Amino acid sequence: MIKEDIIKRGKEISDYLIKIRRDLHRTPELAMQEFVTKEKIKKYLDEIGIDYMEFEHHRGLMAYIYRKDAKTTIGIRGDIDALPIEEKKKSEYKSQNKGIMHACGHDAHTTMLIGACKLLYEMKNELNVNVKFFFEPAEEKDGGAKFFVEDGLMENPKVEYMFGAHVQGYLDVGIIESKYGTLNASTNSVLIEVKGKKGHGAYPQNGIDALVAAAQIITSLQSIISRNLAPQDMAVLTLGKIQGGDAGNVICDEITINGTLRTLDNKQREFIVERAAEIVENTAAAYRCEAKFKIKEKGYDALINDKDLIDVVKKNAEEFLGEGSFVFKDYPSMGGEDFSFFTENCKGAFFHIGCANKEKGITSLIHTADFDIDERCLSIGVIMHVLNVLYFN
Repeated sequence: MIKEDIIKRGKEISDYLIKIRRDLHRTPELAMQEFVTKEKIKKYLDEIGIDYMEFEHHRGLMAYIYRKDAKTTIGIRGDIDALPIEEKKKSEYKSQNKGIMHACGHDAHTTMLIGACKLLYEMKNELNVNVKFFFEPAEEKDGGAKFFVEDGLMENPKVEYMFGAHVQGYLDVGIIESKYGTLNASTNSVLIEVKGKKGHGAYPQNGIDALVAAAQIITSLQSIISRNLAPQDMAVLTLGKIQGGDAGNVICDEITINGTLRTLDNKQREFIVERAAEIVENTAAAYRCEAKFKIKEKGYDALINDKDLIDVVKKNAEEFLGEGSFVFKDYPSMGGEDFSFFTENCKGAFFHIGCANKEKGITSLIHTADFDIDERCLSIGVIMHVLNVLYFN
């Protein structure tokens, strides 16, 4: 099937894709609770006739097309879970589950992946590559991509190239965005524990105030980004929660501080962790306290795009959507993206698909209560997935 036929076929199934997306949008489910979503995906895959695998310990699915004597194996990812947000926008496909909404566009991603299954399965006899379609659960919470890696699904046959996409409300429909190298930062949950000695507020000399030490630690840690990194380097250390103390007239003996660290590469992350531990321990000691800086949860590594694969995405976007339809993102996002679990195991490319339409009032960003998409982006996503796979055919 030539490229023009793929584009034509992708546009022909637009109504089919819209129907699926709205069906999924009405019944959003949180991470690890995607039971109805999974059954709906299975129904659509059964209608297509494609083979798939399901799993006992998570709600993900992997559809696949295996070809004898395949040259290589390509993976495509779409996430399926929703967010704990009450949908505000009124529509006939509004969420029926109170307090839960597809506010991150995962219903669109799932639909695009189903559409890619349909088109590639229709031309399976023309394929010279294997294709694995990863319907990923729990992206918003646990990083469901790691389940597929741990399940060994990147092997047998080994996935050599991986593609993923995300709709973005700041991009107009018809625009594709990405960048070479680091696209998303690594994420780490951090914990700081400060210990002093309890005492009566009227007699401060008898206690060791962990609260005062914690206040100085919080202030001092801000100097890492401003004074220990080069001006052109990007990193974020946010301390968003502090707990401790028993009463207003009692010297506080224990404080815990929770935060997040986001960096663009492992070397930078290691430096900041080492420097933060030094500041925390020495600042606490200056106030006669003891303190530790810990990585509470590793989270995701930085998502690093393969340059050659981004060139494939750019080429396909411009040949499909026209010159200027692909734009390079100026700076990496400091938000995490668990697609990095895949790119740690193969070459990968992650790109953004515009879903905004100012004339229709569709301008809200992801993770907001009135987020919606221009549904023309659905066929665009399907066509891009298929073209990316066929580049290796």
